[in-house]
Amino acid sequence: MAIPSNKEQLIIAIESNYKKLKTEIDLIPEELSDLKTLEGHSKGSLMSVNDLLAYLIGWGELILKWNSKKELNEMVDFPETGFKWNELGKLAQKFYQDYHNEDFSQLKLKLSSTVEKILLLINSKSNEQLYGISWYEKYTLGRMIQLNTSSPYANARLRLRKWKKEQGFK
Repeated sequence: MAIPSNKEQLIIAIESNYKKLKTEIDLIPEELSDLKTLEGHSKGSLMSVNDLLAYLIGWGELILKWNSKKELNEMVDFPETGFKWNELGKLAQKFYQDYHNEDFSQLKLKLSSTVEKILLLINSKSNEQLYGISWYEKYTLGRMIQLNTSSPYANARLRLRKWKKEQGFK
């Protein structure tokens, strides 16, 4: 799928990639969701399906936090307070920890809720607000949303498909 360049394309990309990801997630038995056998976000690391969901939720929640702070004219620490862009592996670990007490069902619901909130955010913005002005450095808000939603959803789906084959799923 091409990189979205307007509001309509962004919504389609998120909805399409999330729907495909959700289909993969829904086929995973809950008892396998906490096994750390999935290729992790840091080189040479392993994570669980639950960790992967936590990662996706974490980035989605950051988008909502960034937008909320910007709307209040508050300073935003990108990517997150205490983290630099070259420390995304550590940030992934933080997301895993943030949601480690949630079970598979709760994480699936939380991810779905986060996606819905992001779609509401997008729908509340004009195409100009999403793609017509720089929002963070050279990136528009639409591009920042896409980089942290539809692209990771597609990546997560591919990771899960590979993992399922390794686990002997059909």
